Amino acid sequence: MRFACGTIALMPAYLIFACLMPLNLARAQNQAVDDLKGKIFDARMVKDTFAAGLKFCADLDGNHFYFLGRDRVVALEDYHRSLENLTRGHVFNAQTHKPWNEQDAAERWDFAQKQAVKDQANCQLAASLPALEKQLDELEKKSPTPATKN
Repeated sequence: MRFACGTIALMPAYLIFACLMPLNLARAQNQAVDDLKGKIFDARMVKDTFAAGLKFCADLDGNHFYFLGRDRVVALEDYHRSLENLTRGHVFNAQTHKPWNEQDAAERWDFAQKQAVKDQANCQLAASLPALEKQLDELEKKSPTPATKN
């Protein structure tokens, strides 16, 4: 007796599994393609939104961050020292309209550290774009074609 994958109700369990297995593989492959397309989208967005900072990627190593206001890279160590000096000198903080204090400096320091990590990740993601596109191209070439009906 010959079974076609279209008549599942009359098939033994092992044949049902055999017919559905290519569908599961196709779904897994589609999920991988979708994930890769998501990464490519993210990399392209970084290239657009972080375009000014990309020229400094060689310096953005997690110990430096891109300072958009001055279009330059700042070392975290130097930035921390500057924040300490602002606090010690009771320099006027234009954002709070009061002299710098320890809390202001700590908040800015936390932000700068997070920015350094984010900038490094942005550079790595933008640099990976060609490899991601190549990987997507290869996955799409290997993608199984829809099964023909018997």
